[in-house]
Amino acid sequence: MKFIDTTGKILKEIIKEDEMQVADLNAAGVADDTIVRINQQGDIEVRRTDRWDCIGGLLGNYEQRLQKRTGLDWA
Repeated sequence: MKFIDTTGKILKEIIKEDEMQVADLNAAGVADDTIVRINQQGDIEVRRTDRWDCIGGLLGNYEQRLQKRTGLDWA
């Protein structure tokens, strides 16, 4: 599966209201410097000490938003 890795700060900048709220990300333990990854289906995973946790997903044109903001492609 391919992902784009980013930070909690960037994720908070690109999410839309109908996807998640910043409060939801905070409750899931996503801080500005938290490592997160998004797969091509839009699933958001948070890096924990020993695993990745799926905490939600992005909808719509998330590929464009994510690639434009990060400058990265799927890897």
